[in-house]
Amino acid sequence: MATTSRALEVTVISAEGLRLDRRRPLKKNAFVIVRTNSQNSRSTAASDDAGGSSPAWNEKLVVEMPPHAWFLTVEVRCRANSGDKVVGTARIPASDFVGGDVPANYLHFLSYRMRDGRGEPNGIINLSVRVKGAENGAGAAATCAAAASVSRPWVGGAVVVGKFAGGVVTGVPVWMA
Repeated sequence: MATTSRALEVTVISAEGLRLDRRRPLKKNAFVIVRTNSQNSRSTAASDDAGGSSPAWNEKLVVEMPPHAWFLTVEVRCRANSGDKVVGTARIPASDFVGGDVPANYLHFLSYRMRDGRGEPNGIINLSVRVKGAENGAGAAATCAAAASVSRPWVGGAVVVGKFAGGVVTGVPVWMA
């Protein structure tokens, strides 16, 4: 297995149904932070000032994904006078966009449910992810397949009587042929 990191091209498209404190819809100043680990993060350059509870960014971010990273974390925040407030977070498993028979530079369109700080559902984030690969595609596909095929224990949460009991939210990737 290769030990070098892979470049991910993440396009943060939009979000929908965002709320502050479970009741109030988000009005403006939302921005996104994308990270693969605590030291490696990128944020959208501009906040969405007019999108309200359904902001749109359509902004490409390039982030390095080390081979040991299992998740891509996407966090929507809101700028306020008292500082930035986390609106919602989604952790996307790397296996959703690397590995298998997916060709290099394949563009994945993904939508995930976000959770607020209490674990309650708070909106949906829409994004696309492309693993930047070699010119002919063979090297990157082999590297991504090897990274995704590593046996990993499932780390997740269960929904118990409407409450989220764990810390991981997974989504269903949409495969476009």
